[in-house]
Amino acid sequence: MIIMGEKGVMEKFKKKVEGFLYSSPDLMLRTLSSVFIFFVIIGGIIAGGAVWNLIATVIALVSLFEFYRLLSLRLEVSPWLIMPAGFIVLIATAMQASSTIILLSISLVAFVALFLEVLHRQVGGTSFALLNMGVTLSGIVYVVLPWCFMMLARSRELGVMMLITIFFCTWSCDVAAYLTGRRFGKNLLCSMVSPKKTWEGFIGGAAASLLCGGLLALLFYFPPLPLLLIGLLCGIAGQIGDLGESVLKREAGVKDSGSLIPGHGGLLDRFDSILINSTLTFLVFEMIG
Repeated sequence: MIIMGEKGVMEKFKKKVEGFLYSSPDLMLRTLSSVFIFFVIIGGIIAGGAVWNLIATVIALVSLFEFYRLLSLRLEVSPWLIMPAGFIVLIATAMQASSTIILLSISLVAFVALFLEVLHRQVGGTSFALLNMGVTLSGIVYVVLPWCFMMLARSRELGVMMLITIFFCTWSCDVAAYLTGRRFGKNLLCSMVSPKKTWEGFIGGAAASLLCGGLLALLFYFPPLPLLLIGLLCGIAGQIGDLGESVLKREAGVKDSGSLIPGHGGLLDRFDSILINSTLTFLVFEMIG
């Protein structure tokens, strides 16, 4: 009887697990994709050097192309400058060029975009200088520079700990916000941008990120305040960053920025929160030394 009872319990547990796994048609794909991304990112951070720079550069360039493709659905923009410009800034960062050279490169990109439009208007009679200058610079600022900051952060003394904290806090926020919102969500957060996000999910995600920062401080035997600050930043700013990318997709009229990652969409979809989290964290820790 005990054996039968245990068997019955196991069967019920198995059915519940199967029901959860197959409740969403792409849940398994999302899970496998998340595991793969986890090992690539964490492995790259630990390896550092050329490995991490290569991973960051590839992700940044693919995300930049997805950003360009979103804009091209609404605007007449050209990829022939935005992609090489992003590549130049990333390579300069990977080669540890001075911040002055990187800033000069970005400034020169704006002038190159302008001069190309001068030629375009002279030859073809039309030009899109305002659009192409704006798109090129916004792509570098929004997509490329955050990954440059992460390359720079990895080269610092506490870079491994900082980057692991940023990614873990962001991921814990994403998971907790989804689960909390699904279970308790009633009050919509920003219905015109993302109709499924709720204040309950937002608070749950922020709390999980803060808790993750504290746990990592214990794991690293590090004073808790800096990592708690990263957790707080990631828990709040990361969700705002996610809403920001949702605005871009809504204006472009698409659900995802791409389809490269099964169950997740594009790389820009997967790392939208990381972009603002890495930027703010790098800014705060550069200011306080």
